[in-house]
Amino acid sequence: MEQLKFWLDPVKIIETFGYAGIAFIIFAESGLLFGFFFPGDSLLFTAGLLASKGFLNIILVSAISFVAAVAGDNVGYSFGKKVGPRIFNRDKSFLFDKEHLLKAEKFYEKHGAKTIILARFMPFIRTFAPIVAGVGRMNYSVFFTYNIIGGFVWSLGVPFLGFFLGKSIPNIDRYLLPIIGLIVVLSVAPGIVHLLRERLLTLKS
Repeated sequence: MEQLKFWLDPVKIIETFGYAGIAFIIFAESGLLFGFFFPGDSLLFTAGLLASKGFLNIILVSAISFVAAVAGDNVGYSFGKKVGPRIFNRDKSFLFDKEHLLKAEKFYEKHGAKTIILARFMPFIRTFAPIVAGVGRMNYSVFFTYNIIGGFVWSLGVPFLGFFLGKSIPNIDRYLLPIIGLIVVLSVAPGIVHLLRERLLTLKS
């Protein structure tokens, strides 16, 4: 339990492993089955906040996060393409939650290639979306294009949000926990807004 708490604490991860920890978490959360519980959004925000205090370099944080995110999605896509539909028959375990996979599949069926971008801002779906894209054999060039766009927006947007807030608000680190909670809510918001917009358009038509 203590080890699990450690891997869910962005400050401890950064303090212990630095840039390597950021790269590993983002890579794992972006495309490895067991990465769904890692705190990607809060980790990037915290890294940006620490960068505003001089503990990290914000450019390096964003660059490492971008490469790790794109690489992770590519691994997830390749895994999904290799394993195929068989993965949906896999039993649920501590490191694999079939429910998240099914949610990602439904999201992918509804939104197509846009899922790769939207999923960046949706915990859990972010991990399984590239796997589902691989299972569905999305054209790789299309997948890679959306992967680059989504990875770029996410890996720059979230850390720089933490960086600018850290520069603008004195002693903001005192309120880190509630801010991280807000970041999680905001990370889900774009996907929710998109779904509501699609629903309204469907109702009107």
